[in-house]
Amino acid sequence: MQHMSELIPDLGEQANVEVYGARVHNLKNIDVSFPRNKLVVITGLSGSGKSSLAFDTIYAEGQRRYIETFGAYSRQFLGSLERPDVDKISGLSPVISIEQKTTSRNPRSTVGTVTEIYDFMRLLFARIADAYSYNTGELMVKMSEDEIIGVIMKRFEGQAVNILAPVVKGRKGHYRELFEQIRKQGYLKVRLDGEIKDVVPKMQADRYKIHDIEIVVDRLEINSANRRRLADSVRSAMKQAKGIIKVSDPSGQEFHYSKFLMCPTTGISYDEPQPNTFSFNSPYGACPQCGGLGYVMEIDEKSVIPDPSLSIMQGGLAPLGEFRQIWIFQILQGLGKKYNFSLGAPIGKLNEDIRRILLYGTDEIIPVEVAYNKEYKQTYQVHFDGVIKMMEEQQNRRDDEKGSLDDFRSIKACPSCDGARLKTESLHFRVLDKNIYELSCMDIRLLDKWFSSVGEQLSERKQVIAREILKEIRSRIGFLLDVGLNYLTLDRPARTLSGGEAQRIRLATQIGSQLMNVLYILDEPSIGLHQRDNERLITALKNLRDIGNTVLVVEHDKDMILAADHVIDMGPAAGLHGGEVVSEGNYRALLKATTVTTDYLSGRKEIAVPAKRREGNGKSLVLEGAAGHNLKDVSVEFPLGKFICVTGVSGSGKSSLITETLYPILNRHFFNAKKKPLAYAEIRGLEHIDKVIEIDQSPIGRTPRSNPATYTGVFSDIRSLFAQLPESKIRGYKPGRFSFNVKGGRCETCQGAGMKVIEMNFLPDVLVPCEECNGRRYNRETLEVRFRGKSINDVLDMSVEEAVPFFENLTAIHRKIKTLLDVGLGYITLGQASTTLSGGEAQRVKLATELSKKDTGKTFYILDEPTTGLHFEDINVLLGVLEKLVDRGNTVLVIEHNLDVIKVADHVVDLGPEGGAGGGTIIFSGTPDNLATNKNSYTGQFLKKELLF
Repeated sequence: MQHMSELIPDLGEQANVEVYGARVHNLKNIDVSFPRNKLVVITGLSGSGKSSLAFDTIYAEGQRRYIETFGAYSRQFLGSLERPDVDKISGLSPVISIEQKTTSRNPRSTVGTVTEIYDFMRLLFARIADAYSYNTGELMVKMSEDEIIGVIMKRFEGQAVNILAPVVKGRKGHYRELFEQIRKQGYLKVRLDGEIKDVVPKMQADRYKIHDIEIVVDRLEINSANRRRLADSVRSAMKQAKGIIKVSDPSGQEFHYSKFLMCPTTGISYDEPQPNTFSFNSPYGACPQCGGLGYVMEIDEKSVIPDPSLSIMQGGLAPLGEFRQIWIFQILQGLGKKYNFSLGAPIGKLNEDIRRILLYGTDEIIPVEVAYNKEYKQTYQVHFDGVIKMMEEQQNRRDDEKGSLDDFRSIKACPSCDGARLKTESLHFRVLDKNIYELSCMDIRLLDKWFSSVGEQLSERKQVIAREILKEIRSRIGFLLDVGLNYLTLDRPARTLSGGEAQRIRLATQIGSQLMNVLYILDEPSIGLHQRDNERLITALKNLRDIGNTVLVVEHDKDMILAADHVIDMGPAAGLHGGEVVSEGNYRALLKATTVTTDYLSGRKEIAVPAKRREGNGKSLVLEGAAGHNLKDVSVEFPLGKFICVTGVSGSGKSSLITETLYPILNRHFFNAKKKPLAYAEIRGLEHIDKVIEIDQSPIGRTPRSNPATYTGVFSDIRSLFAQLPESKIRGYKPGRFSFNVKGGRCETCQGAGMKVIEMNFLPDVLVPCEECNGRRYNRETLEVRFRGKSINDVLDMSVEEAVPFFENLTAIHRKIKTLLDVGLGYITLGQASTTLSGGEAQRVKLATELSKKDTGKTFYILDEPTTGLHFEDINVLLGVLEKLVDRGNTVLVIEHNLDVIKVADHVVDLGPEGGAGGGTIIFSGTPDNLATNKNSYTGQFLKKELLF
C-alpha cells in the first residue's frame, strides 16, 4: 500500500514556474520560465509589460486558483475571477502580492497598529505596568483585605480611628433613600461633607449641593485585642463601598485603602488595566476630548479674517461675506454703535478688544435697531456670541454645512492629551518609567535598544509574565530593521507613509510569518530607500528566499538586478512596442545581450555628468530655523535658477524640510493655502519667485472615471472638437454630449464608467466590462459621431504615442498630448483609469500637465522622487524635460536618492547623518563634485563611485 506522502505531488519536483502564451495587455503571446525558490527580478522600460506579467498574469492566476479551492456554496457569494489571457501556468505556488498601494487612509491607523507591535505593547502594559497617580505622581497601590488590616494595625497602633465606607463622592442629591437604607442596616452614624452626624429617620441632604457621604462603620482603638473586630469592620466597609475604605486618625488625617489601584494620598482609583485601557481605538482608553485621534478641528482666526486690510462691509469676516441686509449684519451694526467702531474701517485697524469681541462675542447686551419701514422701527436686546461661536454652533447643528466650514477649520493638537490619543489614567501606567505613548514616539532603532534591555531590569515575577510578549515585540521590531525602516516611529499615522514604506512594512510582516513554498511578488520595494539601506532590503529578500520561497520582484534598481539569481528583461520598448522577453538569465548572461537595460548596466550607455554646472540667477530662497519633526533648527539656502537635489538617508528629514515646511510656506504665500507648515523661524527671498508647483505621487484621481485626458484638460478640447463636427451640429450635440460623467451621451447602464463593480466581500472588488456598451462608455448614437474615422471612445483608447500624430494639426490638443509623450508616457492610453497608474506615472502626468502651461521663468517646482518606477532610459528622458524647465530660468527642486539624478544636479542639500532622531541636520550644501569628497556623508560615499573620484 502506498504511503499518503507518495500520493501528494511534490512541488519541489518542478524546478521552474512556467508561463505559456501570456497575452495580457501588451504581452505578445510570450513564454517565460523562471526557477522556483530563487530571487527573480523582472526589469525593463516603463510600460514594457513587467507588471502585466507579474501581477496581471501570474498573481491574477494564483488568486483565481485560490478562489477555485472554495466550495460551490462559498463561490456563489464571491463570484469567480476572470482567468487571465494565458494558455497555461505550471509550477505555481500559493501567491502573495506585496504592492505599493498606500496603507489605510484611516487616521486611527498607525505604524504600531499595522505591524501589531502596539497590540503586543498594550498587552505588556496591561500585565506588568505600574500605575501612578495623576494628582501626586505617587505609586498607586492595591491590597488584599488581609494586607489592609495588617497596614492599619501597624500604622495606627494605640490610636482610636474611624473606619469609613465612602458611598457618595462629589454628587448632588437629597439621598433620603440612601440614609434610610443605611439606618435599616444598623449603622448609627454617617460623615456628611466632613461632619459626623447621627442617622435619623427621614434624614436628607441639600439636593442642590455637591456631597461626599461616608458610612461610619466603626470607631475603635487599634490594638491586638481588637484585631478581630477591625477585620470585621474592614470587610463590612469594603462591602458597602465596593472595595474602598478610608481610615481617619485622631488628628483628622485620612488614609485611603483599596482592593483596586488607588492613590494613597488623594484616594483616586483606576480600574484594573486591560489591553483596551491602552487602545486609542477603544472608549476605555481613548482621550475623551479628541476620541483617540490626537487632534481636534478648530475654527482658525486667520481663516476667518484672511485679509485684515478689508472692512466688515467689504467681506473682511470671510464666513459672512460682503455686507447684506440680513440679521447678522444688523447685529454687527448694533455692536459698532455700542463700542464706537465703523463697519467700513479695515478690521486690522480696529483695536484688539474689538477684534476679540467680533470673533468670540461679549457678555453685554447689544441693542439692535431694525427699521421695518419709514414709520416703524423696533429695538431688540441681543446677546452676541461672536462669529467663531456662531460657526461652531452651525457646524454642530447642520451636518450638511460642515463641508462649507472646512475652509475655516484647522487641525490642532488635542489640548487634553497633547496628541498622545489616550486618556489621562492610561498615560500614568509605566514600565521602567516609560508610558506607552513615550515608547510609541521612539524610532524603531531606539525602541529596539529599549526592549532589548528591559527584560533584565524587571523583577523576576514580571520577567516570567513578560517573556513571551517581549519575544514577539523584539521579533517584529527586528523585521522592520531588516527592511530599513529604523527611522519610523510607532505613532506615525499610516496614511503619511509612502508607497515604498508601506510595502516594506508588509514585507516585514511576511518575513515574520515564516511561511514556506510561497511565491511572493513585489513591486519596486527599493523605492524611497537610500543606497545605504538598499543592501539590508536585499538581504531581507534573500532571507525570504532561503527559508524556501520564490521571490519575484519588479525592479529597476541596479543593485537588486545584480543580486538576483535570475533576471527577466522585458522590452524592447514600451506599450505596443513592448511585451516581449528580450533577454533573461543571471546577471552575467544578461550583459551578453544587447538591450536598453544591458546598455546601461554594461556602461555602453549612461546618463552623462554635465560638463559645467549652472551658475543660477544669483538669487536665493533662504529658510531659517526649521525645527519640525526631527529637524534640528536647520537653516538652508536654495539658489534659484538651478536644478537642486535634496538627499539623505531614509528618515533623515527630507520630507519634513521640503514637503511639510518649505512647500506649505510657499503655498500659503502664493495661494492662501490652509495647511500650516512645520515650525520655522523665517523665510527670505519670496520676491524672487512668482509661484510654486508641487508634483507629488498621489493619484490623479481615486475612481476609474479619472484618466490622463481629463486630468490634463485635453479631454475638454477633444469634446469641443467633436461638438464642432457636422454630424454633431445636425443632431444638436453640445460638448456635454461627449462627456461620460453627465447624462445624455453616456451609457446609462454603467453611467459612463465602461465597467461594473462586482463586490467580492472580503476580497478586493472586481471590475468587469459593462454588458450594455461593452466597455465603450457611450450609447450608440454618441459613438456614431466620428472624427477621421474615430469615435470619442476610440480616441480614449488611443495610446499617447498614437494620439500625437492623429491630432498633429490641432495645436491646443497636440501641445498637451505631446508633453505626455515628452515625459516618457507614450505607452499609456488617454482614457486609462487613474487607478491603474503607478505613483511614478501619476507624477509624470502631473508634470506633463504643468509643462503644457506657459511658465514665467520664475516658477519654483518641487518633485518628490520623480524617478519612482522609471527605467534608466526613462530617467534620461525625464532629466531632459527637467533640464529644459531650468534652462528657461525656473528652479527645480527634487527629493531623490537616485545617483543618476544627484550627479547631474547643480546644487545638492544632503541631510543626515542618520534617520529619525539621529538625523535632521544639514550635512552638506553645494555641488555634487564637492559632496563626493565629503567623508561625513553616506550619499557622498556612493556618489564618489559614480563620479569616479
